[in-house]
Amino acid sequence: MKYIYIAILFLTIASCNSTDENADKSNQNKLQSNFLLSQDSVNQITKDLMSRFDVSQSERIERCVKQTASIWRASDGTVEDFKIFCTENFVDDEVKLSQLFEKLSRNFEILNGNFNKISVDLKLPLHIDYGEITTVDMMFGSYEPSAHLHEDLYLNKVAFLVALNFPMYSLKEKNDLGMSWTSQQWAYARMGDMFVSREPSELAQKYAEVSTAADAYISDYNIYMGNLINDKNETLFPAEMKLITHWGLRDELKSNYNAENGFEKQNMIYAVMKNIISQEIPENVINNSEYKWNPTTNQLFDKTNKEVKFKPEANVRYQHLLNSFHALKAEDEYNEMYPNYPARKFDVEMEISQAEVEKLFIDFVSSPVVKDVAEIIKKRLGRDLQPFDIWYDGFKARSSINEEDLDKITTTKYPSKIEFENDLPNILQKLGFDEGSARFISSKITVDASRGAGHAWGAEMKSDNARLRTRVAENGMNYKGYNIAIHEFGHNVEQTISLHDVDYYMLRGVPNTAFTEALAFVFQAKDLELLGIKETNTDKKYLEVLDNFWGAYEIMGVSLVDMNVWKWLYENPEASPEDLKNAVNKIAKDVWNEYYEPIFGMDDEPILAVYSHMIDAPLYLSAYPIGQLIQFQLEQHFDKGDFAPEVMRMFKNGRLTPQVWMKKAVGAELSAQPMTDAAKVAVEHLK
Repeated sequence: MKYIYIAILFLTIASCNSTDENADKSNQNKLQSNFLLSQDSVNQITKDLMSRFDVSQSERIERCVKQTASIWRASDGTVEDFKIFCTENFVDDEVKLSQLFEKLSRNFEILNGNFNKISVDLKLPLHIDYGEITTVDMMFGSYEPSAHLHEDLYLNKVAFLVALNFPMYSLKEKNDLGMSWTSQQWAYARMGDMFVSREPSELAQKYAEVSTAADAYISDYNIYMGNLINDKNETLFPAEMKLITHWGLRDELKSNYNAENGFEKQNMIYAVMKNIISQEIPENVINNSEYKWNPTTNQLFDKTNKEVKFKPEANVRYQHLLNSFHALKAEDEYNEMYPNYPARKFDVEMEISQAEVEKLFIDFVSSPVVKDVAEIIKKRLGRDLQPFDIWYDGFKARSSINEEDLDKITTTKYPSKIEFENDLPNILQKLGFDEGSARFISSKITVDASRGAGHAWGAEMKSDNARLRTRVAENGMNYKGYNIAIHEFGHNVEQTISLHDVDYYMLRGVPNTAFTEALAFVFQAKDLELLGIKETNTDKKYLEVLDNFWGAYEIMGVSLVDMNVWKWLYENPEASPEDLKNAVNKIAKDVWNEYYEPIFGMDDEPILAVYSHMIDAPLYLSAYPIGQLIQFQLEQHFDKGDFAPEVMRMFKNGRLTPQVWMKKAVGAELSAQPMTDAAKVAVEHLK
């Protein structure tokens, strides 16, 4: 130990007494990682290129040279090398530019598609129940095979070739110009988005590691409900029931509005959630059936009913969130235009600014209509609202149907994942898709029995399949699993249409994840209809409006917590897991007190912090409420025409900006006003 200390001390002294030569080396190292070309050099090279080519190319030359210079480093070559590269590789002929675009698109599909398939296959032991997750499963599952791809494309100059010929447009430019652009112009613009920042490959790999660890933590976070007891040592849930948090707990809570002992069960589930949020949950009860647990008093008992001392979970939940923050923050210095993760998430990935999203949500949750809807819920429940009534499920048609009866229907119909996969073409035909489209779309989807709650994973090349994951119990797919499966099927349908039917590969996908969530919500809302259960309630359309409205009210609060947590993280980058836990709890309570306490009449409730996506999918939560607003506008449009043909028409537009996509799809920009207006009408009708 003594010699190590001396060595460290020597290095410290040496660094504190650096010579001018060392300072020069330091500056040279900075030059290697920062911009090489001065503005004068860029201007001169731009002028030289303009003199060589037709004047019609002037704007494109100016944009592209500046864009390429911003990602060129000293390690890529000298200023003269940059000039030669620009001179030799700028393509001014439209036919040759189109040929270059097609070749690049083909190769990117090969790379993206195969790397995606490798990643999917390596993660199968984490996502599918292959038995206990071992160290080697985690090692391979957290390996990101494409981590070095971005940097490799810089090293072999492909990135510069793209940047030099396909200009990047700002979000404002895309929104202003996009309605008049052709599909090819949009595809060229998406090609131009590919290389605007240059991050070391080790950062991508590091984030892959921490995000995979967070995902595995969440996917295996189960509570054995049959081991929960009340103050009388009574168990209220089936012995075999095992629920993942938060999704399974939330859905079980929803299902108990018409169940025997439903209110007591709901309070017990909420007590579980609060212990998870506060990290006071005994680590012995996480994915473990060896102990009985009273979540209300937070007491643990062995099988002989003897109370047992325990260790709480020790902030594991918040350590994973902190790991994600540090991994993503490390990328900031390599993103001049978007120097923090929230900016990259909203402005680049979602293409809606965070300020715009926050205003949209705050205006909605502050709407006076919320109180009117809450009064209807109170009347229907016959009691005061409880915090967990943010998940009130009584507006849905299935709320009048016992879930055990629904379980019997779905487990009989789908005893395994194979029967569900085989039924996909029939499901699509019931929704109005023609036989050919139904069979093709279904042929591009593989169904897996999920270890976690369920998710959809799209393909990145036409020769691969999208993946649909949901939980399938030993006795078959219960109603919760079926409901999730229909939701994920909506994702897969979008993923397939927007990959195979778009005009160009570079337009694959949708504007952001909210749009795929929107179609998934539309599918999910049709789950009972697909089982042949028809709703005869004449108030159905009004109840559906209120269900959408109340669901948006709930998830917008969750999203506001998520966004404010990330603001806090950037203000407190050195925070410990304990600091973060305290901050998350405070932020959740503050948002509750501002927008929910006036409705519910109880303050300092932490429930808005329970969502697992906050831990394993940073800043993803905003996609849900935006998706619900989009869903509402889409469904209003679907009421005017045929569902399946309109789905095909809309989603073949591909990845435009959100506002351009909405205008092309339904003739109006994204807005919360249609849902709020419809809720007012529904309230008046139901009064």
